Amino acid sequence: MQFKAILFDLDGTLLPMDYDEFSKGYFHLLTKTAAPYGYEPKSFLSAMMQGVEAIVKNDGKVKNATVFWNVFAGILGEKIRELDPVFDNFYETEFHKAKAFTGENPLAKKAVYLAKEKAEKVVLATNPLFPESAVSSRLSWVGLSPEDFDLVTDYDSIGFCKPNPAYFSKIVETLNLSPNECLMIGNNTAEDIKAATAAGLACYLVTDCLIADGPLPDCEKGTFNELLTFLNSL
Repeated sequence: MQFKAILFDLDGTLLPMDYDEFSKGYFHLLTKTAAPYGYEPKSFLSAMMQGVEAIVKNDGKVKNATVFWNVFAGILGEKIRELDPVFDNFYETEFHKAKAFTGENPLAKKAVYLAKEKAEKVVLATNPLFPESAVSSRLSWVGLSPEDFDLVTDYDSIGFCKPNPAYFSKIVETLNLSPNECLMIGNNTAEDIKAATAAGLACYLVTDCLIADGPLPDCEKGTFNELLTFLNSL
């Protein structure tokens, strides 16, 4: 089938990683940035994770960034909002050290550009828990940038998260397409495959950094190298 849009997950799909290892390194760097402003690592991370949990439950009435900052500042105090530019600078600079906690994928750019030949639209459907600056930095670790995509989701641009199928429905609506005209490529059976399938999209499960919550779903699947063969066949 010829798809009009091809969607890629980032973490664990285009960018290889063990999420637990990456999170540990990333959190260490972030708390070091916040510490000089008087924020103790344990309470800072607790507030951050509660903000993330609120994002995951967001119903789309407001953007994810608004939900996150309301919870985050509600716990740590409104003064934390003054550090928003500090965190943006962190994601453009110190955050790059977290690349050490990820893997290499020289095929990522090839896959995206092959998808651009096969579909009218190519989307970076990364879970929108981060600001644009963090998404841009992570993309650069595999030789890509937001400009390589027709649509990129970050926490300022959308009010849903994976594994809510509404996240995918909103992307499809934004593209003005039907779900069956879209292909989602991801490594997480719950967040990427089951959620996208529930929204009516076709899926390809990348198995290199597989995150599975049970038996593998009935969809196209294979290694990232095999994904290139699949994309070529479209």
